[in-house]
Amino acid sequence: MEQSARPHGRADPAAIGSDFSEALIAGLSAPQKSIPSRFLYDAAGSALFEKITTLPEYYPTRTETDILRYQAEEIAAIVPAGAVLVEFGSGSSTKTELLLERMDKLHAYVPIDISSAALRDAKARIAERFPELLVMPIEADFAQPIVMPPEFSARPLFGFFPGSTIGNSRPIDAVALLASMRRTLGPDAHLIIGADLKKNVRRLLAAYDDADGVTAAFNLNLLARANRELGANFKLDQFKHSATYDMRNGRIDMHLVSLREQWVDVGGHRFHFDAGEQIHTEHSHKYEIEGFHTLVSEAGWRPQVVWTDAERLFSVHVLIADV
Repeated sequence: MEQSARPHGRADPAAIGSDFSEALIAGLSAPQKSIPSRFLYDAAGSALFEKITTLPEYYPTRTETDILRYQAEEIAAIVPAGAVLVEFGSGSSTKTELLLERMDKLHAYVPIDISSAALRDAKARIAERFPELLVMPIEADFAQPIVMPPEFSARPLFGFFPGSTIGNSRPIDAVALLASMRRTLGPDAHLIIGADLKKNVRRLLAAYDDADGVTAAFNLNLLARANRELGANFKLDQFKHSATYDMRNGRIDMHLVSLREQWVDVGGHRFHFDAGEQIHTEHSHKYEIEGFHTLVSEAGWRPQVVWTDAERLFSVHVLIADV
């Protein structure tokens, strides 16, 4: 339920009418309130997520990093001399360095991210460590079609999409995203992609609701961001973080739950919350390897190689564009 109202607090004028503003108002106006998960990663949210990756409960980052470290030589052997490595949603590019260490005949690295600051920092660090490598960042939303620099049109392209970010999309949207990546990279391209696997539910839930409350702070930062940027008046102590596992769909769902009946003003709109009402903030789908191969095949990719850790917590796949 929504009513018009004046915004409370001091809004950033540049943020009013922004993608975040429009998505937030649309999401809170829906019968099932939601905020797209991509907005979790402002500067404060990204810093909190980096902290999450170091927590004992959060296995995905360290497990995928170990797989990439152990298999980097074999991955590099697939990449021909003069190829271009294209990373979708590159962020800090820290995992990428494990591959770049072995890809000494790579022509260029193209990180794609919406954060200009992350791209700037990553370019400076990688250029210093790999001075012979051409680094050409693209500031863009990788979920949208990307136009690659024309000078790379004759070179083999290898996509890199780590972190099981693909799990944040519903299967139908994941297929569309993977198909878009295939079009961006072109025929005969490869894609190296991480996918989290199904496992003990207790272990899954602990990874998304840690004992130190870092994931809760990460989720609640969405509301703090709305206060900072849009002059909203969310009271953070009147919402709590919730993570549940949907057995039927094989996914973690994160929500923010209103602890009481309340009204909140956002960007000139007023929204009503019942006690216990939820704002959905993230899906995180988990896969069986066979099911993931079916998913990527629907998007025009052919599975070539898959690696997992000893506990089969996580998987890294090499795909090739189907013709």
